[in-house]
Amino acid sequence: MEPVNMAVEIIKGMPGTCMVFPLSEEVIKDIQRVEGGIRSQIGLDVVNEGLNQCLKRQHVICVIKDSRFRPPPEPTVLMMGDKDMVIGTEVLAGQHSRYKDMENVCWLGNDFVVFTDKVPRTKEYFLMPPVPFPELEQVPGARNIVSCSPSPLGDLIIKNHYNIKDDPKLASILVGFDTS
Repeated sequence: MEPVNMAVEIIKGMPGTCMVFPLSEEVIKDIQRVEGGIRSQIGLDVVNEGLNQCLKRQHVICVIKDSRFRPPPEPTVLMMGDKDMVIGTEVLAGQHSRYKDMENVCWLGNDFVVFTDKVPRTKEYFLMPPVPFPELEQVPGARNIVSCSPSPLGDLIIKNHYNIKDDPKLASILVGFDTS
């Protein structure tokens, strides 16, 4: 079985997966066109490094998922200062107790903390890092596996192109990998 087909079959078997399909080159180009100028609701730049890396892979698969899909293995959003100073992080399910009693955190909503003792010298921005997708490590020849979430606009481009209803209960994840 081809690596892409095997990856699609593995993801289809994951709870919460509604649809899985390889992205066309046309859709990849449309997503790249809109993703460069995304800003956060509070006006900070958003650098979607996960998306940048994912879309450079030989194979890019889109997963349309619902709330039953497993949580990410690592935070999908970081607040950065300067070049490499983490000044805030998404708090994943089950990790809230880790930050609850820390004196140097300020909660922004229920699932994000900012570290009050980290003060950047230059600009702050949000980083969406590449996130592992361990389920595809079993695909023979698959390497450089990364996953990411597109912006809401990127998500809409995918749904419009493939005639998928824009349901707020459904979200897209992109998984990219190379084959040797």
